[in-house]
Amino acid sequence: MSQQIHSFIDCKPSCADIERASDTGQTATLTNCDLNGLDLSELDFTGWVFENCALKGSSFNGARLDEARLKACRPAQSSFFGATLLETTIECGDLSNTNFRDAVLTDVAILRCKMTGADLNQTKVNGLVLEDVLFVLALLPKISFRNLTLKCVDFSEADIRSCDFRDAVFEDCSLRDAQLEDCRFENSDLRGADLGGVKLNDARRLKGAVISKRQDADLLGQLGLRVL
Repeated sequence: MSQQIHSFIDCKPSCADIERASDTGQTATLTNCDLNGLDLSELDFTGWVFENCALKGSSFNGARLDEARLKACRPAQSSFFGATLLETTIECGDLSNTNFRDAVLTDVAILRCKMTGADLNQTKVNGLVLEDVLFVLALLPKISFRNLTLKCVDFSEADIRSCDFRDAVFEDCSLRDAQLEDCRFENSDLRGADLGGVKLNDARRLKGAVISKRQDADLLGQLGLRVL
């Protein structure tokens, strides 16, 4: 990784300031900075660290964020349309209503984040790590979660149509009232998932998955049957 030569602390840099730092090809750290509403599209942030920064409404469209780290940042309502994220870590942040359409997320870790209403339509995803993520009302159609272990991921009321959950393991997760049309769950372990709102006539969408006796009883209870 390139030697770090830039550091922004407790300030409100302009787009020009950030662009000049990016043009050097060196890494930078931004701590407690106000970047709200800045247009940072198409810039190279490879290896950059953003910590406790305000990023509301900012644009990272087409930006490169490989090996970058966003920790405790607030990029709600920001846009990462067409951005590239490789081995990026996003941790302890509020990404509500962010736009990741057409972005590329490869080996990205999203940890302890709020992504309510986030839009990941047409996002290219490979090798995600998800832990303690709130995807309530998020748009996640056709995303592959295959072979992943999902820890404390809340998909309540999310659009997860045509998602691939084959061989995935759910640990303390929720699929409550999520849109499950055309999802694949073969060999997935749903025993750690809240299936509330899944009607018996929709249970076929879970074909091939492993569920618990309690979950089975809840589904059959809709027919007035009891599992003893």
